[in-house]
Amino acid sequence: MCNEQIKHLLEGRIREDGLMESGVKGVKLFRATSPVHCAPAVYEPSVIAIVSGAKEAVLDGERYVYDSSRYMCCPMSMPVKAGTPAASPENPLFGVYVSLDQRVMTELAMEIDSAGGTIRSNKGGPRAQGIRLARWDEAFSDALLRLLQLGDSETDTAVLGHTRLRELYYAILKGEAGFFARQAFGVGNGIARSIAHVSSNLNTPISIDSMATRAGMSRAVFHRMFKQATTMSPIQFVKSMRLNNAAMKIAGGMTVNEAAMDVGYVSPSQFSREFKRMYGQSPRQWSDAQQLPLGSGVTDGALQ
Repeated sequence: MCNEQIKHLLEGRIREDGLMESGVKGVKLFRATSPVHCAPAVYEPSVIAIVSGAKEAVLDGERYVYDSSRYMCCPMSMPVKAGTPAASPENPLFGVYVSLDQRVMTELAMEIDSAGGTIRSNKGGPRAQGIRLARWDEAFSDALLRLLQLGDSETDTAVLGHTRLRELYYAILKGEAGFFARQAFGVGNGIARSIAHVSSNLNTPISIDSMATRAGMSRAVFHRMFKQATTMSPIQFVKSMRLNNAAMKIAGGMTVNEAAMDVGYVSPSQFSREFKRMYGQSPRQWSDAQQLPLGSGVTDGALQ
C-alpha cells in the first residue's frame, strides 16, 4: 500500500524527466521516460528506491537490478556502470535518491548498540561488496512515505524534515542492508575513510601506502580488506573512479584534456590509452557520442 501511495505522490509532483528537490536536504525525486544504456557513473553514499520501472548497475562485472521490490544501498563511493534501459513513456521510471549522511548514520548505529538493539546480520547469505540490494520492508516503505508527504507543506518540511530522514536511516539500518551499511558507517572503518578521501581528492597523487596509512593498516592487510569491501584492488578502484568521473565530465561538455587533468592525469596519452582500454573507445570518440544525458554530474547518478 505504501509503495502505491509513494508512486502516486511522485507522479503528481514530477512533470518532466530529471531530478527535482524534495525540500529535504539530500533527498531528490526523479523520473525517466527514455532508455539510458549502462554507462560510467559514480554512486556516492546513498540509497536509491525505485517505485515504478527498474534500474540496473554493474560493479566489477556484477549486475544489480532493483525496482519496487528491492532498493539499492551504496554506503561508500563506488565506480559503476548504470542505466535505465527499460524506461519508456509507456513504462516510466519513478524513484527517490537519498544521500546517506555519514555522521547521522554513525550516530544511529551507535545508539542502536547502546540501546541493546541489533542490526540484522547477513550471515548465511552471499557477501555483499560495494552495493547491496535490500527488500522494501514495511518499516522502510512507511518511513519513506512519511518523509515524502512533508513536501505538501513547506513548514512541515522545514520543521520535521531532519527527523523524518533520520527515521528512514533507522529503517535502513534495521533492514536487510543494515549490517552491510554498518560495516561502512561503523566507528573506525578505515576502508570507508580511505574511499571518502580518494573520492574527494582524485586530482592529487594517490598512493596505496598513503591509503593504507589513512586507514590505519599495513599495506598487505589494507589490500586484502579493501578488495573484500569493494571487489577491486586499491589500484583498480582509484583508476575506475578517475576514469568514470572523467567520462561523466566529458559527456557533460568538458574537454578531454580538462577532464583528464581534473581527475589527476598528467599525461594525455596515458589517459587516452587507459580510457580506451576501459571503455573500448577513445575519449574523443566518447565525447562525440555524448552517451550521458542530463548533464551527467555525480549528483545525477540516480538517473544513470
